[in-house]
Amino acid sequence: MLKKVLISAAVAASMSVSAFGAEYVLKFSHVVSENTPKGKAAKFFEKRLEELSKGKIDVQVYPNSQLYKDKAVLKAIRLNSVQMACPSFSKFTKTVPQLALFDLPFLFRDMEHVHKVQDGEVGKKLKDMVSAKGFVVLDYWDNAFKQLSSSKKALKMPEDAKGQKFRIMSSKVLEAQFKAVGANPQVMPFSEVYSALAQGVIDGQENTNSNIYTKKFYEVQKYMTLSNHGYLGYLVVMSKKFYNSLPKDLQEAVKQAMKEATAKEREYAAELDKEQFNKIKEYADKTKKLEIITLSDKEKKAWRDAMSKIYPEFYDKDKIGKDLIEATINTK
Repeated sequence: MLKKVLISAAVAASMSVSAFGAEYVLKFSHVVSENTPKGKAAKFFEKRLEELSKGKIDVQVYPNSQLYKDKAVLKAIRLNSVQMACPSFSKFTKTVPQLALFDLPFLFRDMEHVHKVQDGEVGKKLKDMVSAKGFVVLDYWDNAFKQLSSSKKALKMPEDAKGQKFRIMSSKVLEAQFKAVGANPQVMPFSEVYSALAQGVIDGQENTNSNIYTKKFYEVQKYMTLSNHGYLGYLVVMSKKFYNSLPKDLQEAVKQAMKEATAKEREYAAELDKEQFNKIKEYADKTKKLEIITLSDKEKKAWRDAMSKIYPEFYDKDKIGKDLIEATINTK
């Protein structure tokens, strides 16, 4: 019995030494599961920063909205109640409307173009705008490009969308995008999309392969068009109060760990996008209940021409700004 007590005391002592060995605690809150690109990259960041800081920073990752939902997390970051988060761009657009740049349809040629924009002058300007609102902005993380789906009609040409009801996130850009092709955009919480599709409340939606697969939207749609028309991503931010409390060497460790985690996150996102599309395709081939449409160059150009007509609506500085849109298009 005494031996057990001594062992328990020794374990408790070692745990307390480990806990108290860290000089700083960094709580990283996010809303998705640990097996997503964001979740995996958060765990990678945790491990890497603890290594680089030699245990001085204890990183604690809280997935699945265990601490905060995306809507509440930005206020918590400002208060330093949580030190780090990774919300989607749409959560920032009330204070920094220019981030709606990433919602513009057919703005990006491919994922390499997205990364060049994020890692270049345009990305830096957007980071500075968010920093001015009281955050330390670390980096951009990927989800993937969005695809279109419908239960009503195959979406091969822009006119096929006419009169169809599409679910959108709250975004002036996405609203304009669907109106440009004669469709009816419907703002709706993500959690309600499956049942709305199943019941015919809406006809279609736009989402990444991973969202379409994990939420089983493909089961309640007849057609899926590989449009790659829009990009979905996240912005990793940190509490300014927390970051400023760190000595210079630990600030550098944060930057280095984030640089490595971003590279990993981009890999994870690309892998998952491909893997989950293949699962949707398997379902389509097996059941014949879903038709997957690959657009020809001519068809894709028709969609691009129809939707990109909305760009001038967002040329004002208090919306997105002509300079940012043109600089993005011209990024090579």
